Amino acid sequence: MEPNRADLGKDPSRVSGMFDQVAGGYDRTNTLMTFGNDALWRAATTRAVAPKRGERILDLAAGTASSSASLAASGADVVAADFSPGMLAEGRRRHGHLANLTFVEADATALPFGDGEFDAVTMSYGLRNVQDPKKALRELFRVTKPGGRLVINEFSTPPGRLFRGLYRFYNAQVLPRVARLAGTNGDAYDYLNESIRDWPDQRTLAGWIREAGWTEVAYRNLSFGIVALHRGRKPGA
Repeated sequence: MEPNRADLGKDPSRVSGMFDQVAGGYDRTNTLMTFGNDALWRAATTRAVAPKRGERILDLAAGTASSSASLAASGADVVAADFSPGMLAEGRRRHGHLANLTFVEADATALPFGDGEFDAVTMSYGLRNVQDPKKALRELFRVTKPGGRLVINEFSTPPGRLFRGLYRFYNAQVLPRVARLAGTNGDAYDYLNESIRDWPDQRTLAGWIREAGWTEVAYRNLSFGIVALHRGRKPGA
């Protein structure tokens, strides 16, 4: 099969097809290219969401559902949603045995859920791949209960100039080669580098979150700003 490569136009069918093709080796490649930091970032995201038994939580752009399984370990009812059927199939294969975890194919800009369904919503490394991220933030707001929580974990802009330069060199020159060595579609990781480079910084994303209606918006950098963990709350109780 010829590799599917998305571009910064972020056509949903092309991005979805690209993730379908890398699903099998996705977690292995992520661990290699982040030197194991992906597990630390996932744990930080789970702590920020603070899932509780009896809550209903949406994990959007769930991919292979590693993040969803981490949230489900609390006893909360978790919906793993993604627009890539291949990713969801891999997630079901790995975590389908969890009774409190369900899988839904979903477009982030037109979520198939009612208003106020979830106590918390979260999205890791997926908002950057959406054609209209502001609309996705509004959709997340819509499906969250008043008083509910938002956690977005996304690649970001390291604030230190020297480290930022090294990080961009790694993304451009090393990361695609690591992906190919891992047996994954290296072209997909060329796109990953482009999408990270094109993505706004932490303050800009925080502004978008506020514009969507969220309050108590804040963020903190992880791993020197390689990723940033953003939080918000829907007004009301």
